[in-house]
Order: sequence, then structure tokens, then C-alpha cells
Amino acid sequence: MFRGGIRLPKRDDLPFIATIGILQMMVFTVLGAVAMTHLPAGRSAILSYTTLLWVTPASIFFFHERVPALRIGGIALAALGVAILVNPFAIDWTDAGVVNANVMLLAASLCWAGCILHLRYFKAASSAIALAPWQLLVATGLLVPIAFIFEGPFTGDGSTTFIATTLFIGPVATAFCFAAVNAASTWLPATTMSTAMLGVPVTGVALSLALLGESMTLPLAAGSIAILAGIAVNAISPRHKPNSYPIKPSQNSTEGDTQ
Repeated sequence: MFRGGIRLPKRDDLPFIATIGILQMMVFTVLGAVAMTHLPAGRSAILSYTTLLWVTPASIFFFHERVPALRIGGIALAALGVAILVNPFAIDWTDAGVVNANVMLLAASLCWAGCILHLRYFKAASSAIALAPWQLLVATGLLVPIAFIFEGPFTGDGSTTFIATTLFIGPVATAFCFAAVNAASTWLPATTMSTAMLGVPVTGVALSLALLGESMTLPLAAGSIAILAGIAVNAISPRHKPNSYPIKPSQNSTEGDTQ
């Protein structure tokens, strides 16, 4: 706003404002926040970022993305790590709250996967940073009345912890991170993007072990190592020719490159 970068979105931006604002910034955030009241932080971080399981087959079979063999190996390694970490034997099926929380996190990852595919295979007229304020406005406008219906009037305690948490989750973890990830999603292949995002749950697991006292288990260690190996393989995989799928050229490619 201070540098004059806020402008009304173009018609071609409207689908991106709707999908990102509703699916990613609202639904993903809400499902994750509610689920984390029933599950350990480490497991929540893993399940909510299993976008690789949805993005990879969709990219290959529906959008014909050409994926080199080495990258497929990296994706398989990462997928194996996710499978180890979210195996059904680790779920207490007798606890409805836990089961529902796992379902919510998988649904959240599916919503984000749809956003990654939308950003990669279809181009908005404006850059990700220019659309972020409007997407956040849509998410906020829908979420406030929903929160009031389900939870009643605002009951924040005004404590230092509450203020610090709000400032971090709002401007940093939501606004900045979503805008940065969405910008990257328009530049990187969808399979690469979804694999790289697995670095988030690995970091979440490490922080939960170091700061929250969660215990290290064999599945947790094996799954995290496999995910890190998959990310590393994708990082060193050879470049390949651009995909053959049609991509609508951005109307302001200069602006997007600059930002």
C-alpha cells in the first residue's frame, strides 16, 4: 500500500482470488488449526503437507508434466516417508476426535494441492503479491462470520502470548508465507513444489522434538529421513525441457518478474 502496489484485480484474477482465498487461506488454515487441538504438532505438520500425494498423479496424468526418472525416484522416496509417518497403525481409531482431525488435515492438504495445480497450470493476470491482499480479504470476510456462528463473540484474553501468537500467525505465517509460496508455485513444476513443501513438516517435527518435548520414534526418524532424501534428490535432478501443456501468458510478466 505504501509503495502504491494495491490495485483492483483484473477479471482473469478473480478465479485465483476465489480458490486461494477460500481453499488455501481460509479452509486450509481453519482445518489445520482445529485439527491441531486433537493431534501432536509434529503429526499435524506432516499430515497437512501431504500435498505431494495429490499433486504428483494429477500433474502427470491430467496435465502431462514430464518428470525425469531421477525426480520420480525423489518423489517416491518422499511419498514413502509420508506413508511411514501417517500409517494407519499410528491412529487411535476408537477416538472420534483423533480420527476426525486426521481426516481434516488430509482434506486441508487436498485443498492446498488444488491451489498449487491452479497456480502452476493456469496464469493469473497479476502477480501473487498483488493478489494476496484481495485473497486475504476474501478469507477474512468469510471466516469472521463463520467463527462467530460456531464460537460466539470474540474472547481473546489480550495477554502477551495471545498478541505474539496472533502477530506471528497472521502477518508472518499466513500473509507472507502464503504469498511467497504462491509466487513460487507459478514458477516451479507442481511436482517439485509439492516435494519441496515437505520441508515444512520435517521442520515441524524437529521443532516439536526440540521445543515441545515430543518423543523420537523409529517411524518418525525413518519417515523424516526419507522425506529429506526425496527433497535432496529433486534438488539435484537434471533440468528438463518445458512441459507441453498450454499455459496462458501473464498479462504483466514484467511486474511478476520484478516482484
